[in-house]
Amino acid sequence: MTIGSGGSSVVVPRNFRLLEELERGEKGIGDGTVSYGMDDGDDIYMRSWTGTIIGPHNSVHEGRIYQLKLFCDKDYPEKPPSVRFHSRINMTCVNHDTGVVESKKFGLLASWQREYTMEDILMQLKKEMAAPHNRKLVQPPEGTYF
Repeated sequence: MTIGSGGSSVVVPRNFRLLEELERGEKGIGDGTVSYGMDDGDDIYMRSWTGTIIGPHNSVHEGRIYQLKLFCDKDYPEKPPSVRFHSRINMTCVNHDTGVVESKKFGLLASWQREYTMEDILMQLKKEMAAPHNRKLVQPPEGTYF
């Protein structure tokens, strides 16, 4: 996030940005089908996060709960976090062996901008689940993990 008008702007420091994201994630997002928070409340660097997506209606994902891990290294938000599904899922942008969301196959990560957030990633992944090329893919048994 950048604050300012005219020719000057202030770049919000990483930890302030992550605190904003934490606050927003704890309040719940939109219709409640996407949420996220810190993995370890004692991690002063705020690196390790957990996300949850409830699968979209009218797709093979409907009603399923998917858990993800997001890792924000020291370059976040200049660079995107690494994103990995913990729950097994079959999607075109997810590595079938590791659960890693592959940047070059997932537009939001491929064209990352500083303004994007973990919420944006989770919302876009949910949209991707409902996309025609993913909506009907055969899924691993529910409750299985990478």
